[in-house]
Formats: sequence, structure tokens, C-alpha cells
Amino acid sequence: MSNQKLNSYLKEIADVAGINKYLTFHIAQHTFAAARSLSSSVPIETVSKLLGHSKITTT
Repeated sequence: MSNQKLNSYLKEIADVAGINKYLTFHIAQHTFAAARSLSSSVPIETVSKLLGHSKITTT
């Protein structure tokens, strides 16, 4: 699946859910990292791997 198609699906979901923000995969990825992983005491190294970062400093 392409980024463009995924972003299109996210826009559809936002419309159905009544979310009035521009959603992209990039935003979704950061929301996942912040809301789910880091707030749940998941180690930063694990979050880095889940996000596909090659360096911990990127995370």
C-alpha cells in the first residue's frame, strides 16, 4: 500500500469519525509512539524499533 492511499484512508476515517484535523501516516505514527508506547512505560529502545528508526536519537 502506498503512503498516498494510506493517507486517503485516514482522511476517510477522520471524516466518518468527525475529526476535523488533517491526518497523515506520519502524524499517526507519532501519535502511536506518544500516546500508546511512551505513556505505557514501554522502553524507548522498543519504541524506536517499532517506529523503524535505525538510531535511538531519531526517536
